[in-house]
Amino acid sequence: MIGGRRPIHGRKLGDRRVRVQRPHSAYFRYTGPNQLVAKRAASAPTTGAGRLTARLKAIAIGRPLHSEEEIGERLSKKKALAIFSSDAISSSAYATEEVILAFSIAGFGAFAVGLALPVAIAIAALLAVVAFSYRQVCIAYPSGGGSYSVSKANFGRLASLIAASALLIDYNLTAAVSTSSAVEQIVSAAPALDPVRVEIGLAALALITLANLRGVREAGNIFAVPTYLFLFSALAMIAVGAYRILALGEGNQAPPPEVVEATTGTAQAVGAVLLLRAFASGAVALTGTEAIATGVPAFQPPESRNAARTLMAMAAILAVLFIGITFLATNYAIYPIDEPKQTVIAQVARIIYGDSVAFYAFQAFTALLLFLAANTSFAAFPRLAAVLAQDGFFPRQLSFRGDRLAFSTGIILLGLVAGGLVIAVGGDTHALIPLYAVGVFIDFTISQAGMIRHWWRGRPPGWAYRLAVNAVGCLATGIVAIVVTSVKFTSGAWFVILLIPTLVALMVFIRREYDAQATELHVREDLVIAGPQREERVVIPVNGINRAVIQAVIFGRSIADDVRAVFVTVDPDEAEVLRERWERQIPNVPLVIVQSPYRALIGPVLAYLDVLDQAWPPDRPAPVTIVVLPEYVARHWWDRLLYNQTARRLKRALLGREHTVVADIPYRRAA
Repeated sequence: MIGGRRPIHGRKLGDRRVRVQRPHSAYFRYTGPNQLVAKRAASAPTTGAGRLTARLKAIAIGRPLHSEEEIGERLSKKKALAIFSSDAISSSAYATEEVILAFSIAGFGAFAVGLALPVAIAIAALLAVVAFSYRQVCIAYPSGGGSYSVSKANFGRLASLIAASALLIDYNLTAAVSTSSAVEQIVSAAPALDPVRVEIGLAALALITLANLRGVREAGNIFAVPTYLFLFSALAMIAVGAYRILALGEGNQAPPPEVVEATTGTAQAVGAVLLLRAFASGAVALTGTEAIATGVPAFQPPESRNAARTLMAMAAILAVLFIGITFLATNYAIYPIDEPKQTVIAQVARIIYGDSVAFYAFQAFTALLLFLAANTSFAAFPRLAAVLAQDGFFPRQLSFRGDRLAFSTGIILLGLVAGGLVIAVGGDTHALIPLYAVGVFIDFTISQAGMIRHWWRGRPPGWAYRLAVNAVGCLATGIVAIVVTSVKFTSGAWFVILLIPTLVALMVFIRREYDAQATELHVREDLVIAGPQREERVVIPVNGINRAVIQAVIFGRSIADDVRAVFVTVDPDEAEVLRERWERQIPNVPLVIVQSPYRALIGPVLAYLDVLDQAWPPDRPAPVTIVVLPEYVARHWWDRLLYNQTARRLKRALLGREHTVVADIPYRRAA
């Protein structure tokens, strides 16, 4: 116990009192014998620069949160819909365009009017199957992790790492695609901004990264309003457009002349391959469905039920938006325009709302939602990375929560990778789409197959129905995975197919490194640790006689009997002067002078340590060599650039040396 009661005796016989000392109270509180809980002051910076950094950090991302405040960071269903569903919902802004574009590129643009809507309905049916399947994942695996957790529990390491790799790729592409698509919506309303589309995308990713570093709940507060504004305006647009088409007889327009002229085939030539290509292009609408199953622990209790309901609400909204926008686009014969860039959804909005404030407001809501759709990845990617890190497949720092209880390292990593993708493709959404859906459907298929095995092995009440749902989902997503991969292979899907095993190999390598370290550091539980069994010696590299060196010598003599100092010099005369003074002022510690005619400093010290090891009797255990480094600590940070550079180089050189310990002895300048 630190502190306690200290009796104080006065001058008179009865003058006695007790002073209660609690020096720990400002920094710690006791929860039991030798058990402390650190308060916020214990981690507060003590330097001026540190306090300034902490102040700026608090302004940018907020005050540090206590671990017990984690339950307050949980999401309600309304906020979770905004955070975890923004990716899936926002895909309705470009999925229709991808379907129509698939027909147009093949030279059958005129047939998109009649075939795009059936393709959209087929994709919506697949969405329903996937949503029902993942609803069961939320219930069966409430700890989160999505398909990674499912496949790990049912198929083992390899399948789980394939699923995790596909998910990681998808989340990075989600952030890049959503951002690029948002910029295209802005450019559709303001073509003059096209030259700076990449810069706009990078700025948006930086702001989203910063918002997520503030914590999950605050991100929900920030992103909820734009999501619901888009939903309201998009549903209103679909309702008005459907009324004008069905009740007033608008629409059913002929395709533009250039589209008709480009159509060289016939209706019979629109075969299965082209339909599959259009289906594969529009299947990007399903991306983001996995995110809710991955982030179940972020929901308010009961987590599983709230996540399942949010997932079904998201699927219903997405189906209505996708089919509705496709219905309007095909009836008004709308096709993508590249120069100047005009997206399909922007053209639909211009027809419904006219060139009015409502149109520009809708474009703003759409762009904002697409920017924020990247937030689905920022909510799910760090959590999956944290699960992988806890299992030893990712660096462990990815599992640590930052000041705001967010997985800060994963958030920053995702922001950097997504920004790199935006730069690499020049902010072109269509360039990233071929990479997008491959990993998603591979992941869907593995997850549903894992759920089939889960229900078959456990057989809880109602297992037959649930197994049937997942079996249909597995079959459907498996077929789509094959179709998407084959259709998009030459367009860039090959890169994803190559990247998945590369990531799997990397994660296996990391796990082997951690396993090897654990084996090397393992201590038997029945082993009782006795006292020191090896001899110790101290070697002190010195640059002369000063207070820092004297302090290091005193420390060295307190931990070992065998203490010696080493002075490396290029000047023999200087060495003799130092020897005479050393023997006079520090007589009990031998000084070893090493002349260095090649002017090296670190190498001679290392060589001297090697010679000491070689001279040790082979019949005795090798001693522990403690290299004590005297270091002068300057008062200001800018002063520190002038000192201890040799000591830092020596520490790096000694890192990993067998039987060697490095001890820093700082000498601090008096105030």
